[in-house]
Amino acid sequence: MAVAWIGNRETLIERAAAHAAALLGSSRCPVFSLDTDIHGTRAAIALAERVGAAYDHAEGAAVSREVALFTDKGAMTVAPGETRRRADVVVIVGELPQIHHQFVGELSATVPDLAAKNQREIFVVGSNEMSAPPLSSGRTATLLSCGEAGLGATLAALRAQWRGRQTSQPVSNFEDFAKALEAAHFPVFLFSGDSTEGLALEMLQGLITDLNRKSRASGLHLPASENGWGSALASTWMTGFPPRTGFARGFPEFDPWRYDVARMIAAGEADLHLTISSSIVQPQKKRNRMALIALAKTQQPVAGAAVTIAIGEAGVDHQAVVYSSRTGSLRSLDARAASELPSAATVIRLVASRVSAEAALPC
Repeated sequence: MAVAWIGNRETLIERAAAHAAALLGSSRCPVFSLDTDIHGTRAAIALAERVGAAYDHAEGAAVSREVALFTDKGAMTVAPGETRRRADVVVIVGELPQIHHQFVGELSATVPDLAAKNQREIFVVGSNEMSAPPLSSGRTATLLSCGEAGLGATLAALRAQWRGRQTSQPVSNFEDFAKALEAAHFPVFLFSGDSTEGLALEMLQGLITDLNRKSRASGLHLPASENGWGSALASTWMTGFPPRTGFARGFPEFDPWRYDVARMIAAGEADLHLTISSSIVQPQKKRNRMALIALAKTQQPVAGAAVTIAIGEAGVDHQAVVYSSRTGSLRSLDARAASELPSAATVIRLVASRVSAEAALPC
């Protein structure tokens, strides 16, 4: 099975890696898009430092919103296990990614064994048209809504009513929500940056802070992308900064606007794009003749790529370490269907070994 191509021509993986290294060595503004496991992220960041690249996650917008909440505002959060065992009121804030729907279903099917009362009430904050995760046993979550108002406005109204202030439009079912909070010992708000804007995330944390003035409450962060949050953690322990960090001046610099890789490509700032993903790579629109190096799980060359190298999927083709939102920490995965496809980390290290040590860093 072919695993490497230069343009549309099949080649040895060593030659493809050498060609990719030559492109990286001659680039003046390389950018990396990551969607890989912990080992792949670590290898990619090490290569970025070597060639002076900027890096971001493939779902950079959502990950950046979640990162900004913690770096700019701060958040009160708990672990998923504590939520399962203690939360007697669960509030779903906005739409959650599909990967978290099973967890929400489990919360609705169980009761908190460490809570004073042996039951769990569930609410959902959003518009009337919002689709909430399905609950078990035919249960339905109580909707807290301001009609067609957005999530940020609904959270603002909810916070204002809780503080006894007037609002232009009341939140539906607020009385039920207030009674549940008054009787609750540990309410938990589930949130994600997937479809929730940054201001709404900050407003939610303000509401949680208000609740903690008289009782206690917390939030459970369910990341928009598990790979993305894992990469954010790995990036932070390696460089001190989350993704949207660049090595253009030879040391790590974090700038969520400047090193937004999608923006850099659209603006024509980047002259080389290295994308790492186990899924199909969709080439991004570009203004100049930007070179593309694609590491993806594919059986054919990626359209428009100067170099394509096939990689395995973490936890499927090879063992991996990934972030797990079910435990709120890293965990190891065995290969479910081990194959001969190399891991992203293996290929990236192969490319890095062929980058010239004398290559000048971008200015």
